[in-house]
Amino acid sequence: MPDRFHPPIVPAALARVRRDAGGTAPAWWLGVDGGGTGTRLVLAGPDGVVRGRGQSGASALGQGVHGAWAAIGEALGRAVDDAGIDRPAWSQCAVGAGLSGANVPEWVDAFVAAAPPDLLGMVLDGDGFTALVGAHGGTPGALVIAGTGSVSEALHEDGRRTRAGGWGWQCGDEGSGAWLGREALRHAQRTADGRDPGGPLAQSVTAAVAAQGGLQRFAIDAGQSAYAQLAPKVFESAEAGDRTAEALLRRAARELGALVRAVDPAGALPLALGGSIAARLAPRLSAAARRRVRSPRADAATGALWLARRALAA
Repeated sequence: MPDRFHPPIVPAALARVRRDAGGTAPAWWLGVDGGGTGTRLVLAGPDGVVRGRGQSGASALGQGVHGAWAAIGEALGRAVDDAGIDRPAWSQCAVGAGLSGANVPEWVDAFVAAAPPDLLGMVLDGDGFTALVGAHGGTPGALVIAGTGSVSEALHEDGRRTRAGGWGWQCGDEGSGAWLGREALRHAQRTADGRDPGGPLAQSVTAAVAAQGGLQRFAIDAGQSAYAQLAPKVFESAEAGDRTAEALLRRAARELGALVRAVDPAGALPLALGGSIAARLAPRLSAAARRRVRSPRADAATGALWLARRALAA
């Protein structure tokens, strides 16, 4: 079996050179959680106490690094407003970022190259790991995230990190919102052909995409976020008694269970759930998985903040 240990992604040139150049300690710490639908940011003072929170649009690296930095800047502006302070210069800030796509080296390099030139310091990792750190407070545990995409990660007692999933919505991210939306669209197309029986799900999806050119045009144009926007219709249709929708949700729950088993085959670690889809699928997880579920201690943005302070604080 290949080694699935994933070391932290630390852009050392940015993390160290800024500090070494002037020895300046950050006045502000930013923790960023960035995915395919939205960005969440926490702003903390030099003592690490969170002063403000902000949100903005997507900052997944696969959707463009300049867009990711724009979303982070927008979320920072809202966190500053929340804190009731003047916006700090980047030269006063150190950033911990957990971003979707941080496992792709070319995207990481481009993101670091596009960073504000006066940024004091940065630590970058995947959004799955920062969510794991936040959920378990940096202690051993497992996490499965299902929001727009899906991924599972675990931190073991011996310090190993294991990861499964997160391969992208085009051919992976099973059990996620985008996956559910894609499968729902496929069902609607099959229903239009007479290959699947009709019902609330096919009707709802067909109506939802009508204004966007219909089933085929939507399939040609849609990206990750567009597919994820169809996911709520699967839950609504299941509640309306649609058997296909319910079967799809049970498949999604099994996929999340498989992700968890891949990172923690022994089933010995406490388990946290992340993302709106995982939360809604929780009742459909296996009884063994539900017994291990623990409430997260903190969110992914706080986990990113914790990583930055651990790596960069004097």
